[in-house]
Amino acid sequence: MTDDRPLVLVVEDEADLADLYATWLKADYRVRTAYGGEEALEKLDDEISVMLLDRRMPGLSGDEVLDAAREQGIDCPVSMVTAVEPDFDIIDMGFDTYLVKPVTRDKLKETVEDLLSRSSYDEGVQELYSLASKKALLESEKGRSSLEDNEEYQELSERLDELREELDETLGSFEDHDEFVGFYEAFDTPDDDQDFDFGDDEQTFGADDDDTDSFEF
Repeated sequence: MTDDRPLVLVVEDEADLADLYATWLKADYRVRTAYGGEEALEKLDDEISVMLLDRRMPGLSGDEVLDAAREQGIDCPVSMVTAVEPDFDIIDMGFDTYLVKPVTRDKLKETVEDLLSRSSYDEGVQELYSLASKKALLESEKGRSSLEDNEEYQELSERLDELREELDETLGSFEDHDEFVGFYEAFDTPDDDQDFDFGDDEQTFGADDDDTDSFEF
């Protein structure tokens, strides 16, 4: 019998940790494990549905694996799962979300579910999610003055504004709070504790300050 469940590639140089992630996921997904960057490239193909990728690995780093995957045309959603604290260099990286170790089983599973859900959206919405995730992540790690002085962050904010305008027919069509919330609920957002905070000048879709998956558009 053919197993047509989504396929998750776990790339982690600590074998025990890679096997733990695989154990957490294998009840719901097919799982491939790669215990380093070189092995990851050998196991990358168009069948991969989601990649969970460590950054700091001996030999070929996660950043290099990600670049190589994108150069090969592998466009599956990617979550970095790493002990490396995020810096402004993440802005130009081709991942979709970023988890800082240690990661719980529930968070890992929710991330895979979320990335699979996002993969069904059009490119504009996928980019909106990715950039909003990076923006929220940086805002959780950096001070206001550091953000204001960084040119890449300012360009990221400008690109988010452009995407909002491009998607204005969808996002701008909501006339009340409930309708806007309903739009995002349709995206099957995995975090149960998310709330919605709408100011007078901007719309915020987020959770508490400790959750880097909050989005501010």
